[in-house]
Amino acid sequence: MLNKKLLAAGLLMTMSFGLSAQEKRPLTHDDYDAWESVSSEKVSKNGKWVAYEISPQDGDGRIEVAAHQNPAEKHAIQRGKNFVFSNNGDFLMGLIKPQKDSVRVLKLKNTAKDKMPKDSLFILSLGNGEVEKMAKIKSFKTPKDNGNWLAVHFEKETKKQDKSDTTEVKDKPKKTEGTNLLVRSFDGERKWTLDRVKDYGFSDEGNYLYFTKATEDTLKNEGAYILNLRNGETTQVDEGKVNYAGMVIDGPEKNFAFMATEDSLKAKKPYYDLYLYDIAKKDLKKVAGKGTQGILEYGMVSKNGDLVFSKDGSRLYFGTAPDYVTYEYEEDTTILKEERVSLDIWGWQDDEIQPMQLKQKDRKNKKTYLATYHMKSGKVTQVADMKVENINRDKYERHKLALGSDDKPYRRNYSWDIQIGRDVYVVDLETGEKTLVEKNLKGYPSLSPEAKFVYWYSTPDSTWMAYDIKTKQKRNLLAEIDDINFYDEIHDSPSMPSSYGNGGWLKNDEAFLVYDKYDIWKVDPTGKKEPVNITKGEGRQNKVKYRIQTLHEDEEEYGIDSKSPLVLTAFHEFSKKNGFYKGDLQGKNSPEELLFTDHRYYGLKKAEKSDEVIVRRSTYHEYPDLYATSLDFANLNQISETNSQQADVNWGSVELVDYRANDGTPMQGLLFKPENFREDGNYPMMVYFYERNSDGLHNYRPPAPSASTINIPFFVSNDYVVFVPDIKYDLGLPGPSAFNSIMPGVQKVADMGFVDKENMAIQGQSWGGYQVAYLITQTDMFKAAGAGAPVVNMTSAYGGIRWGTGMSRMFQYEQTQSRIGGTLWEKPLYYIENSPLFYSDRVNTPVLIMHNDADGAVPWYQGIEMFMALKRLNSPAWLLVYNDEDHNLVQRKNRKDLSIRLSQFFDHYLKDAPAPLWMTEGLPATEKGRTLKYELSK
Repeated sequence: MLNKKLLAAGLLMTMSFGLSAQEKRPLTHDDYDAWESVSSEKVSKNGKWVAYEISPQDGDGRIEVAAHQNPAEKHAIQRGKNFVFSNNGDFLMGLIKPQKDSVRVLKLKNTAKDKMPKDSLFILSLGNGEVEKMAKIKSFKTPKDNGNWLAVHFEKETKKQDKSDTTEVKDKPKKTEGTNLLVRSFDGERKWTLDRVKDYGFSDEGNYLYFTKATEDTLKNEGAYILNLRNGETTQVDEGKVNYAGMVIDGPEKNFAFMATEDSLKAKKPYYDLYLYDIAKKDLKKVAGKGTQGILEYGMVSKNGDLVFSKDGSRLYFGTAPDYVTYEYEEDTTILKEERVSLDIWGWQDDEIQPMQLKQKDRKNKKTYLATYHMKSGKVTQVADMKVENINRDKYERHKLALGSDDKPYRRNYSWDIQIGRDVYVVDLETGEKTLVEKNLKGYPSLSPEAKFVYWYSTPDSTWMAYDIKTKQKRNLLAEIDDINFYDEIHDSPSMPSSYGNGGWLKNDEAFLVYDKYDIWKVDPTGKKEPVNITKGEGRQNKVKYRIQTLHEDEEEYGIDSKSPLVLTAFHEFSKKNGFYKGDLQGKNSPEELLFTDHRYYGLKKAEKSDEVIVRRSTYHEYPDLYATSLDFANLNQISETNSQQADVNWGSVELVDYRANDGTPMQGLLFKPENFREDGNYPMMVYFYERNSDGLHNYRPPAPSASTINIPFFVSNDYVVFVPDIKYDLGLPGPSAFNSIMPGVQKVADMGFVDKENMAIQGQSWGGYQVAYLITQTDMFKAAGAGAPVVNMTSAYGGIRWGTGMSRMFQYEQTQSRIGGTLWEKPLYYIENSPLFYSDRVNTPVLIMHNDADGAVPWYQGIEMFMALKRLNSPAWLLVYNDEDHNLVQRKNRKDLSIRLSQFFDHYLKDAPAPLWMTEGLPATEKGRTLKYELSK
């Protein structure tokens, strides 16, 4: 009897599951807003807690914090953002944002900005789950390294007015006023309230708070202060300056530095002085200013430079800037605004063309030159100068050395050669002396952790080089390794190939770790020891790419400890399996599998003071939620849980398709199939492409409004098959290469028997948009096409500007993605033969083009050229131009609009759905802003 009951229950459950599967619905455009994502994940220093933000695409999110060992022990803060752990791991604090719907209602009422709701602060006690809140918060801060203190800066208090009082109440604060700052321990046992505070911060060790405040005497402007958190003593460091900037306390907490000016902030060039305060002696002195011996000639202290103490506190770094008048015309008060000339002069001899200069104008106006104040001697050394402007102190300044570079001799070529060289110097931070390493070095050099070597990947030589600072000798680090390539083996553009990167250095600069395509090599920078393949060649043998996983933040600065655990990431080139292995720096043992599955793993983070880690894991089905584990990866416990609504919608699956390009090269593509897929079905197929995508097999793709391309889950959920083929390129033949790679893959999928060959379409954006435009001049296989921001005329685009950066487009055709490999006058036929515009009369495929009028990457006129050619030829085409939008859509309202139009366009051609009115009637300018014409034709 029992068995019959169980059988009956089982049958009911089976029927229920079957019914449930049938009742699943397709995704709609209304689903986007609620789809959630996880971000900002952090582990407390002690490893006990994990916190993260969960946010819908549109709406109010939340912070969740879970116990690492017991993820079920969880707290949530609704509308929480920007959180941090206390240094002892006992508290979590962050902002609570106003409710989004309430803010929207107030905006509809044109509510004044100062009347809008403000942020609040929460303090969550992780021990008992109690939450404390504070309203109207401007900001909050905690010490970086130690100390469990919190500083909370409040908004200006508004004065409430008695209705019987008709006198005007002025709530708007003066620019010289500050607001209240609360400084307290997390448990609230110790606290101070400071008034009129304008700026503040903690020392890294957490024993001092520095701040500036408006003085009660408005004639004296501001003052700078220090609060000793150990004894509660507040010390006035200085008073009377108009502005204080760049405040910082050194690591040993002995000195406080800041910049200050007595000039009006309205002055076009206020002069700042650099001050140093001895905390123990309570002694303040000005250490640098205009005319100080040692700083830049005709220079001054710049507010735009960062104040940074060296780690040992022996040096204070600051920035200087030239102090001379360049534009006298600007200061002429006898000229009316309408009389002033406004023009750009493009000079052939300029290092950079005018659009690029204009893009960088603000940054260059704020450029500073590194200088050093020496604490013992009181001497100032100008480290950077007008010849060697760029000094990279990086993390290795404890050795009193830095790298300097100068690319000015080669900068003029940058418009067409983005792999220009630079003159590289070793710079003595004590004296400013510069020793030339190499002229016209093509690569990006760095210092080894102990500053014994300068090292870089030399692109012309396709190898790693090292310069011994002591002996001044340069050597090829890989000279003794034969038959292994350390450059990108599938590099297919007319430029010098890049490297596979490096894994850093061992401590004491004992060895350099470098990657080939699959394996990791340990190389002696002195050349005395033979190179060792620490993965024993098993990466290449098994087609698994091994890379070193950074576990400690200081590994890059101090080198990897050979006695510490070595964790490797692993990725199978063809199956796309991913995970982690245990490595051996000595190269005696083979990599030992810890975790290797059909997932994508990324974002691994380790607690600072324990071996607890967190990691993200995903598949096409599985959102990359957070998992808790330890360094042995023995157990993965899911922490975050998102998007339960996915279980209610048709989702689908993805698989790899292996095929061969027309030239016989093995290729792969991703094939997405609808849920409840039937082999005997007759599915319409969308084909999307952009370079190579097959490594993303296990990527989760959330339903989201489109910035430019089809949303794959949306189309799959709505019973489309979607195919994403990889593409390999031959130099000079970008169009034919796309055809030779894409079409065999499309044909293979079409021949599998479940695709409706009469209803296939292609869509791509930018470089993908170009390939769409090219393909429809070569084949009528596709019933419809979508081309976003396509280059259709390489002859006109070649001479254009990438307005987002101000760069000439020449480099793109000569060196990078467009892959022509020469100038327009060297290879005119290549430019013409690869340009779809010249073959527009062959197009028989209806096309939906998107090209926006503020596109900073591909000139807008390319989309216009394509549209006008097709219009002239009476070939069905529509051009979507989102006003003031860039290459990819930024504004969510426009993304939603494009998503609707993409689905309507392809549904019409591939599913015989009625065409929307915007396709049949257009959208006349007289109706712009009054209707969207989504309605379907009858």
